[in-house]
Amino acid sequence: MQLQGTLHGRTALVTGAASGIGNAIARAYAAEGAAVVVLDRDAERVQAVAAQLGAAGAHAVDVTDADATKEAVDGVVAAHGRLDVLVNCAGILTEVPLVEMDVATWDRMIDVDLRSVFLMTRWAAPHMVAQRWGRVVNVASQLGLKGGESLTHYSAAKAGVIGFTKAAARELAPHGVLVNAIAPGPVNTPLVDGLSPDWKAAKQAELPLGRFGDPEEIAPTAVLLASDPGGNLYVGQTLGPNSGDVMP
Repeated sequence: MQLQGTLHGRTALVTGAASGIGNAIARAYAAEGAAVVVLDRDAERVQAVAAQLGAAGAHAVDVTDADATKEAVDGVVAAHGRLDVLVNCAGILTEVPLVEMDVATWDRMIDVDLRSVFLMTRWAAPHMVAQRWGRVVNVASQLGLKGGESLTHYSAAKAGVIGFTKAAARELAPHGVLVNAIAPGPVNTPLVDGLSPDWKAAKQAELPLGRFGDPEEIAPTAVLLASDPGGNLYVGQTLGPNSGDVMP
């Protein structure tokens, strides 16, 4: 007899679901019984992921687009009657020294990694408040806590995600909506693969665990934060599956 899973009956929307951590979270949620809607800017890949998961829906959306993100969120609610869990995982990662960074590179990072979190949460929150239950899980980074060389734009965006998480949590918790963040350390994903070998070697040498994580090792934290009763007391928290890179 198959168990229903800790997220049975929940509808979840996961951004950045075509690869990496977002994909692992979407798969974990589906395995726990959630109706998962996947969102990514890559139309072909997000449809393929949806087919693999037997997902409840798929949206090809630029997460920096206010109108498109609102349409996607409202579409999930229209199709399923509710939205219980939002995971903001869409992001980019580029390596540029501060003294060489152009303004467009900075702006693009802030748009994709921070503005998108505001947009998706802004559109989802009223639906969650109305139903008096919701979970928002924002994927930040340990670099938002400690910074990273040649990653000032990324570190700033992720620090913004953590600050946004705390403020939104204070506003929404009285309405039954819990907002929390995950700040992974370096993880074996296509984004991290794009960093220089020197950066990755130096970072690995710093880690007490001595290795990078895998997406499947991050996903259980997202399941915990979305679950009931497991996630019921987490409000404005930043959980750190980070190989020991940050020890609060």
